[in-house]
Amino acid sequence: MNVELKDTFYLDGSPVQIISGSIHYFRVVPEYWRDRLEKLKAMGCNTVETYIPWNLHEPQKGTFRFDGGLDIPRFVRLAQELGLYVILRPSPYICAEWDLGGLPAWLLAEDGMRLRCSYPPFLAHVEAYFRVLLKRLVPLQADRGGPVILMQVENEYGSYGNDKNYLRQLRDLMRAEGITVPLITSDGPDWERLEGGSVEGAVPTVNFGSHPEEQFESLRGFHPGGPLMCTEFWTGWFDHWGGGHTGGDLEASARDLDILLEQGHVNLYMFHGGTNFGFMNGSNYSGQLMPDVSSYDYDAPLTEDGQITEKYRRYQSVIARRRKIPEVPLSTEIRRKRYGSLPVREKTSLFSVLNDLSSPIPDAVPHSMERLGQSGGYILYHTGLKSQESARRLRLWQANDRAQIFLDQHPAATLYDRELLSEISLDPPSAKGAALDILVENMGRVNFGPMLDSQRKGIDQGVTVNGHWHHNWLQYPLPLDQIDLVDFSRPWLEGLPGFYRFVFQAEELGDTFLDFTDWGKGCAFVNGFHIGRFWEVGPQKRLYIPAPLLKEGKNEIILFETEGKTGTSISLQDSPSLG
Repeated sequence: MNVELKDTFYLDGSPVQIISGSIHYFRVVPEYWRDRLEKLKAMGCNTVETYIPWNLHEPQKGTFRFDGGLDIPRFVRLAQELGLYVILRPSPYICAEWDLGGLPAWLLAEDGMRLRCSYPPFLAHVEAYFRVLLKRLVPLQADRGGPVILMQVENEYGSYGNDKNYLRQLRDLMRAEGITVPLITSDGPDWERLEGGSVEGAVPTVNFGSHPEEQFESLRGFHPGGPLMCTEFWTGWFDHWGGGHTGGDLEASARDLDILLEQGHVNLYMFHGGTNFGFMNGSNYSGQLMPDVSSYDYDAPLTEDGQITEKYRRYQSVIARRRKIPEVPLSTEIRRKRYGSLPVREKTSLFSVLNDLSSPIPDAVPHSMERLGQSGGYILYHTGLKSQESARRLRLWQANDRAQIFLDQHPAATLYDRELLSEISLDPPSAKGAALDILVENMGRVNFGPMLDSQRKGIDQGVTVNGHWHHNWLQYPLPLDQIDLVDFSRPWLEGLPGFYRFVFQAEELGDTFLDFTDWGKGCAFVNGFHIGRFWEVGPQKRLYIPAPLLKEGKNEIILFETEGKTGTSISLQDSPSLG
């Protein structure tokens, strides 16, 4: 099938209007891929779009994963089986409110690393990754019998930089590795961002959430005679911890979609948001750190757990004015289920199991997570003061994002974001010769803007005590990727970070929601799978647990809570809570 982007979009010489929706395969358990794709088609879309996150597919340099929920060819072939076209956005950088915009954290272990530009070491890593990734995508292209009709060169690059040589090298690399379908770029609709993010040989498109006439007029002025395409029509927005739940104006959104379909092509971002499982949420930074919650509900037409909304029905009616809505039987039985209250069965303290979870790395100075080969989670730095020394003042240098300080295993201070930039006074000062422990949490790397290069987590330079550098540290990486190593027979200490175990029996399996009322801050694991973070500040108050993560019979939930603020139970409810 021949694919062309000229004045509009053509398949084998015939014009086709792209009506697409975003589903990120990596934010949905694979058992639900078919359900989400069927619902996309049933709303009237003929295309599905997805990013491809480099940091999941190459979690360590040279180690690649395309299995299970990362089997991108399987997701694409499933879309084809349902009669959908596919748009792939395999840019090294994806933004997507995803940790470091999808760039792997191990890039930051290298001194001098510069991201998203023609810095040779960065491009060498991109090329090595693309050679592995693209050979899996080449057979999926429409001109090879697959459903992939478009691919993206870079993502909103005009909002980041203007290195045209970098864009040309990405374009040429994709072509050299066998990508033959049309290439696109996508940027904000003003001239400066379009100019910075476009490259010869790739068709420019625009991203926006409102005022489609103005935005398309801007694109038409920048690229006369080219197709009008909105690669991201924002159907909603994302939430961050400590903020409110974001909802949109349904009437305005439906009206704008109607105008978009009248004038050109559209991809709904998001059609289905899904979940930031594990430690993969990103952050934004605008005067303060704003880490994203675990839910990526996005106020999309499908909820986080795939429920059809009023927005879905309104969009469907808008699309129905321009094409016949197909009858699509839904083949996956999905239900919500309430399992009730679960009391704490067992508990133990982090300090009690520290050596079971991590092997200490000694050094004169502390190092960031990335330099120690760690991507996400927590890291604990331990040292002892001299026998005649007490800590009166303390400062962490080049530290991100949140640090809890303990003296002789007693909480002394918690520092968050910009509080880490200043020296603090410890009142009262520590005892002489005290043990000093610093637990640092990576809240999610910034995924947008000029701060990408400075996203090392943990402590990257050092610690001063009473104004001088303090040396000789034990460093305990805590990615919490082996939660089964927690030994609950070890002691529990009140008021300190700890692990809590819950058990329940499931005779029937259903999607459920973990309510963490009365609990402070931390993360949760269901049968060993990391479902995300929790924090009492909201707006998210419950964590989504897809039914495929459960099993008939005995199920286990483990919470890691860092504030010493705990309840006596949790509950599993049959509805989310995002407000």
